[in-house]
Amino acid sequence: MVVFRSDPCGFFCILMTYGAVLYADYVVVRWIVFQIFPGSIWGSVHVVLFNTIIFLLFISHARAVFSDPGIVPLPKHRLNLAEDGLDENGGSIKPREDWTICTRCEMYRPPRAHHCRICKQCIRKMDHHCPWINNCVGEWNQKFFIQFLMYVGLLSVYAVCLVAYSWYAECKNCSKELMVRQSRILHSVLLVMESLLFGMFVIAIACDQFDAIFTDETLVEQVKNRNTQDSTHTKHSKPKIKLLAEVFGRTHPLLWLFPCSVHKSHLVHPIQDLHV
Repeated sequence: MVVFRSDPCGFFCILMTYGAVLYADYVVVRWIVFQIFPGSIWGSVHVVLFNTIIFLLFISHARAVFSDPGIVPLPKHRLNLAEDGLDENGGSIKPREDWTICTRCEMYRPPRAHHCRICKQCIRKMDHHCPWINNCVGEWNQKFFIQFLMYVGLLSVYAVCLVAYSWYAECKNCSKELMVRQSRILHSVLLVMESLLFGMFVIAIACDQFDAIFTDETLVEQVKNRNTQDSTHTKHSKPKIKLLAEVFGRTHPLLWLFPCSVHKSHLVHPIQDLHV
């Protein structure tokens, strides 16, 4: 299911992300590769590698933006019918014992689902609402969100390394025209500042994401448990590789690097559990 939020802050963050990445691509290709590796095979290699990372970044970001994060669909009944033990067709309703009631959606929801005030829906294993993808980070799109963070971090490190090498090569070759050197230095400084800012930002978020995966506790659950000093979610000592597989899919770990679809056959549709 394709979803998209009409949130002004989300629109701005998406445009800012694309603008920053495209500007980085422009600086690397025009002011670093073409200036430092003119007519060299290494220049072509760097252009292909850099743009491959950008392509994967855009794909993973688009999938995080437009993918269903794990929305709990609204049932046909409401709680006034559910409290009577009947649905709209007169059938019985029997939610599981570990299900809770969302007072905003007025419906039953599965365990570890939380209501997002921006999306105005309950999300399975909701971690947080991220304006950079204009969507919630939940059970079904967390993989794409983490991949987006990793590609941005990798792109930032790559850009800083290219700038550092270009400055080193410039010290050995001072034959460039003054205007060209000044323009390249200006764009290089801006690229380094952008790369450091976004790089440190996404690395910090990625660390939080992996911490949430390895502790099997989302950010919402961490805040809730810290405030109540009580954990309603029973933790299990699962192997880390199994916890990662629950997010990235039960495929070969090498495929976790690519924005492929997550295998959801082990997930049960939340509404199907309501009826007996």
